[in-house]
Amino acid sequence: MNTAALADLCYRMADDELILAHRHSEWTGLGPILEEDIAFSSIAQDKLGHAQALYAIMHAHCGEPEPDVAAFMRNAEQMRCSHFVELPIGEYDFSLVRHFLFDAAEYVRWTALVESSVEPLAKLARKIHGELKYHLYHAQTWMVQLGAKGNEESHARMQSALREAWPYALGMFEPGNHEQALIDEGISIGEVATQERWIATVTELLASSTLEVPSSTEAHLGGRKGYHTDHLQPLLDEMTEVYRIDPSAEW
Repeated sequence: MNTAALADLCYRMADDELILAHRHSEWTGLGPILEEDIAFSSIAQDKLGHAQALYAIMHAHCGEPEPDVAAFMRNAEQMRCSHFVELPIGEYDFSLVRHFLFDAAEYVRWTALVESSVEPLAKLARKIHGELKYHLYHAQTWMVQLGAKGNEESHARMQSALREAWPYALGMFEPGNHEQALIDEGISIGEVATQERWIATVTELLASSTLEVPSSTEAHLGGRKGYHTDHLQPLLDEMTEVYRIDPSAEW
């Protein structure tokens, strides 16, 4: 097994999950209704669990640091998350669109990983499949509610948020440094195939919302190579403050 390729894939996935979990958690107490406070908090907790499991796989099989160290002791240049997850929560329409586009990608990616040649990764994919279905269902429900069943303003705002988010969402599929090895060894299907399946899934799901898939092919790239927006380091400073005070402490 190519451990460098596996670690590269897992870092990209885990870092996305970790950072978006933090962004989702920022809606706690601020959502438009109590149900959405709870939903975003619950989804954030699930994503933290997914990130922890991926860091644990890397620690056990690739010789990477323990999960807490991997999550809390790296700076922005060492992170491999996409620009999409770094962006501030913005208005609720943007966060909902990001939730939808990200979880559609998650669902496609993890569904393919059920067949991964790396059994711990395939086992994790099978374990969290139900959570992923719930996340995507929740996101799609609100896309339909505000896109097709809302009013003219809600439809316009959701379409505008979709156009804003799209180039960043395409950045989720920026390949890592070991793309061909991942494909050749059956670890993953690769980012090109994942993006193709994602676009097909998003197009199908958006049909019921009356929202249009943007035609732009521009992608915000660089996150997988350690080049990030100005939003990431302040987020990391906040997220890791307590752990960095005393990494050996038991909470």
